[in-house]
Amino acid sequence: MKITIAGAGAMGSRFGLMLHQGGNDVTLVDGWADHVNAIKENGLQANFNGEDIVAHLPIELQSNISSQEKTDLIVLFTKAMQLDKMLQDIKPLIDKRTKVLCLLNGIGHEDIVEKYVPVENIFIGNTIWTAGLEAPGRVKLFGDGSVELQNLAMGQEAAARELAKVLFESGLNAKYSENIRYSIYRKACVNGTVNGLCTILDTNMYGLGITQFAHDTVVTIVDEFAAVAKYEGVNLDISEVVEHVETCFNPDTIGMHYPSMYQDLIKNNRLTEIDYINGAVSRKGVKYHVATPYCDFLTQLIHSKEEILKAK
Repeated sequence: MKITIAGAGAMGSRFGLMLHQGGNDVTLVDGWADHVNAIKENGLQANFNGEDIVAHLPIELQSNISSQEKTDLIVLFTKAMQLDKMLQDIKPLIDKRTKVLCLLNGIGHEDIVEKYVPVENIFIGNTIWTAGLEAPGRVKLFGDGSVELQNLAMGQEAAARELAKVLFESGLNAKYSENIRYSIYRKACVNGTVNGLCTILDTNMYGLGITQFAHDTVVTIVDEFAAVAKYEGVNLDISEVVEHVETCFNPDTIGMHYPSMYQDLIKNNRLTEIDYINGAVSRKGVKYHVATPYCDFLTQLIHSKEEILKAK
């Protein structure tokens, strides 16, 4: 399958590498010139579960896309605030048969994707794989993960299952979901707790988990997500979701990992996706008349830190 990874940061690089190893024709597309140039010159350098490997994958700067050769599948891994611009830039790669799989963190991205792709070609999902961007062109990939996905339009179940098969055959542990919106909200609860809190507290997930108030804070934030999700037909099992979040604190699995928002803001001085995670819950809270004070405050704190650090 001819696959384009739109957003070749840490997670996009992982998926691109594994899909390439699975025998697919993979091209990376990204907007960070230093990263693109490093991969063009030296290949994608990855520490893959302790083994150093180099994969010579084609990569293009998104603003330079001019090819008229269409792609079979686009896997979206941009930052949420960059999604519209990415889809605009890669329009030359899209035709009526191109499928798009959106695996972004956060909630509601399909509204943007529908501006560029027919709804029957859109698939939404989430992943719990982890990855870290250590420098331009160099990533650290460790641990195990999985992918869930579902068709957005009715009648496209077979196509969704076929996409899951392609990812599964590349070692990405993908499966079809009957209720992806539940899974998306469940993952959003992980991002809505550990991402912002680790960034503000300047710690990894294990460091957050051993603090005295971690549990109560996680419960309160998950309660806010669940209250909003209920108005969208998603009934979260709060106790199970909290337990799921707290598995991230285990130092023997992924607890020593610094989440993506920390990597963006603290390591790379880049703006964060907070408006599409806790900020999205705050906006939906206003819409549904649900109080979301923790999400409101955490969103404000992250934006304040962005200003202090002059993130771009």
